Amino acid sequence: MRRAVAPLLAVTVALVLADSAVVTLALPDILVHLDATVGQVAWVLISFNLVLGLGAVPTAMAAARARPQVLGAVGIAVFAAASAWCAVAGSIDVLIAARCIQAVGGALALVGCLELLVAKWGERRGVAAWVTAGVIGTAAGPVAGGLLTQAISWQAIFVVQVPFAVLAVPAALAVAAVPEQEPDRHRPALRPNLTLALLSAALTAALFLLVLLLVQGWRHSPATAALTVSVVPIAALAAGPLARLLRTPPQVEVGVGCFLVAGGLVALAIPPSSHLAWTVAPQALVGLGLGLTVDRLTAQAMELRLPRARHAGWTIGARHVGVVVGLAILTPVFTADLQDAQEPAEQAITALVIDAPLRAEDKIAVARALGDELADQQGQVPDLHPAFASLDLAASEQPAAEQLERDLDEQLERAATRAFRDSFLIGAGLALLALLTVVLGAVRPRSRETA
Repeated sequence: MRRAVAPLLAVTVALVLADSAVVTLALPDILVHLDATVGQVAWVLISFNLVLGLGAVPTAMAAARARPQVLGAVGIAVFAAASAWCAVAGSIDVLIAARCIQAVGGALALVGCLELLVAKWGERRGVAAWVTAGVIGTAAGPVAGGLLTQAISWQAIFVVQVPFAVLAVPAALAVAAVPEQEPDRHRPALRPNLTLALLSAALTAALFLLVLLLVQGWRHSPATAALTVSVVPIAALAAGPLARLLRTPPQVEVGVGCFLVAGGLVALAIPPSSHLAWTVAPQALVGLGLGLTVDRLTAQAMELRLPRARHAGWTIGARHVGVVVGLAILTPVFTADLQDAQEPAEQAITALVIDAPLRAEDKIAVARALGDELADQQGQVPDLHPAFASLDLAASEQPAAEQLERDLDEQLERAATRAFRDSFLIGAGLALLALLTVVLGAVRPRSRETA
């Protein structure tokens, strides 16, 4: 059990931070199962990040008055109970409430696990393990969520977290010697936390909007989308060894990472087609940028600053408030762009139906079925297959109808790709703003030296 204590605590950190995006690929299923609106479903994602972002610093401040073992164990237990509650939620309101409680437990667990990992592995290794687990969890969350949703159900996302968290409770209590809490000596590191917030907002475009484009826009299954976006965590894991091999200065590493994220998002905004292969290289850029920046910025914000838990709280807050800001900026943009793309898409659909080699009465039947389907799916990229499945066409007309369906799907995929373009470009702009903070931070010390 002693050897498993630290790994279980690191897994807990990864689970908590994975929850910031783990439900992304499950949102369509949650919408249908709980009979919710698009706005309500978005709060399943927003509520967790908002509560975790706003609660991290107060939690870290309260940690000074509590034993880390108790704090971590209570937080993990609350997180486990709330995860189970999420799995059995019978309405969207209950699910959102459970997600909020889950975030409260997650904040307590993150702060407690940091101190416990330091107690087990020492300052340098413990902090590094805490940071690395968080990066892996953040990047792998959508992948794990998509695979579980496709293989079992969206509830499985929360069920599988419970046993790991339950095992981590006695692991937290098993840590014997914990260093005494240091007095408050340093102010929060403004620039690394600001850069972290801006970059987290930018990464929302890759970790949230990309999976929506793959599932809702390009009509891939959650499992296919999950395997596709696995490029991001794989590239993020490769970033660390690459940085050590090149031995780049920390500021250069962060600057390059921000630039890579911006470049990847620009490439996602302008794919030549809706083929999945066109997303691989952009995702690799985003993943490398994620791996080069988030752990380095977190380390910079915490380096030589005491008390450790409080400054860790600031980094958690910056990351998750950044995610909420990113969602708040990007979601209305792509929603409005989807609505704006609806009329041109309908006109293109009408032209394709008119030009299809079908009999006049069959064209009328197709047009009516498509009109009903489009009306039922207002505000989203429509799935036109049910309309064609409902038709009773002669066998001689089936090949033409199938070709028409393929043509319409391609038209909708192009429209969806254009609708997401501006959001990806805004995400790239946020990454460039993060890069600007890095450049300004590097220029100021040189200016002082010159003076």
